[in-house]
Amino acid sequence: MEEALVFYPSPHIGHLISMVELGKLILNHRPSISIHILITTPPYNPGDTAPYIASVSSTTPIIFHRLPTISLPPSFLNSSTHHENLTFEVLRLNKPDVLQSLISISKNFDVKGFVMDLFCGIAYDVPVQLNIPALFFFTSGAGCLIGFLCLPTIHRTTTKSLKDLHTPLEFPGLPPIPASDMAKPLLDRDDKAYHCFLEGSINLAKSAGIIINTFEFLEPRPIKAVRDGLCVPDGIGHLISMVELGKLILTHHPRFSITVLLITTPPKRTNITPNSTTQQQATNSVAQYIAAVSATTPSINFHHLPQVSLPPDFNRSTPDTGFELPRYNNPNLHHALLTISKTSKLKAFLIDFFCDAAFEVAAEQLKIPTYYFFTSSASGLAVFLKIPTIDSNISIDIPNLPSIPFSSWPDPLVDRTTTVYKNFSKTATHGFVSAAELERRVRELMDSEKGREVRDRVLGLRDSATAAMKDDGSSRAALNNLTEQWSQN
Repeated sequence: MEEALVFYPSPHIGHLISMVELGKLILNHRPSISIHILITTPPYNPGDTAPYIASVSSTTPIIFHRLPTISLPPSFLNSSTHHENLTFEVLRLNKPDVLQSLISISKNFDVKGFVMDLFCGIAYDVPVQLNIPALFFFTSGAGCLIGFLCLPTIHRTTTKSLKDLHTPLEFPGLPPIPASDMAKPLLDRDDKAYHCFLEGSINLAKSAGIIINTFEFLEPRPIKAVRDGLCVPDGIGHLISMVELGKLILTHHPRFSITVLLITTPPKRTNITPNSTTQQQATNSVAQYIAAVSATTPSINFHHLPQVSLPPDFNRSTPDTGFELPRYNNPNLHHALLTISKTSKLKAFLIDFFCDAAFEVAAEQLKIPTYYFFTSSASGLAVFLKIPTIDSNISIDIPNLPSIPFSSWPDPLVDRTTTVYKNFSKTATHGFVSAAELERRVRELMDSEKGREVRDRVLGLRDSATAAMKDDGSSRAALNNLTEQWSQN
């Protein structure tokens, strides 16, 4: 049976064009695969797509499937603050037609993947029902992706809307971002668009993969943060960070023995195995990493806590899952720490921020000196410490440590970024920069030595983008890896 990929872009023409260009790129690399694109027909004009679709159909073998027109009540069309709400509602009503189209295509093709953009994450469960790997194509860069991957964490660590948080947000691999500078639909947690994006962000982390519109040299730090799993609470990145801390401790105290306690996640209760490829790959990644560390650093031991039974009403799809799973492991943790204490003198117990439930067992019940290992920077810690007193202007005080000014950031790059933001803020009114300030900045860019450095940097990035798309480039290598995974499934 011929292999196929099914693409599902949001109805706006910009998203469609990006998805088509991805399809062309895949076809150039693997012409034997069939590309199918589902076209949404909303009750409003998102941009005339008919001429573009006709042009693509005449020059490439991409197959377009137009879904039935969706109707929305007039009351809904007039009640939304954000146009994104209209898009999400259309895509929600589209789900039965998407399911039928996917079933129909699957009768004649071996569907290797269902690729959707972030807006269409509301249909994530459709391919999962059919045991088809669900992937996301993120049309922006890795930096923007990080903001959405971290949204569930932000949601569960504060009860306030972003528009009411007068503090910068800390993200892995990025400079701090003022909460008010996040995308407008994310600013009000009572808005429906916010919750639709939150649902999509949760599904991003659960998907079989994310294809990002970027290249290595453009965003090295954000790409590394995403790849290392630092943006999701149950990602392998937290394990890596904890193990690296263990290695650092061993360099100073080589006679120590370190034990890493690992939570065994119970399988999902479902008749169809969703994302079996993703789950297996994640399991393999952890197992391979543990094997590599065990082979090179025998002083670090890994101990899997027994699998626990979760209550029938436990909901894995909520943002609180990362905190709740460790709580159910507390009895096993208690037993493991007692067992270790019988043969070794326990000097300290270190816990990840998301394993906060373990503090009760180690520190309060067993009286073991317990420390938190915060995998982000001091400024990120300050954000969480500030949340209980968010309306005051007091400095951040940590026992036995110097006071942390809330506006200070340790990374020189972050310092420069923050300074630039502050400089513009001085002349900005309601988010807009004055014409005089804009003129001064443009002249600085065109006439000064600093401007020449910026232009040289941009030209260098242009050349790097060209190199990334060559046969031996990083983007081509990433595409090779992706298509090889499809071949193996």
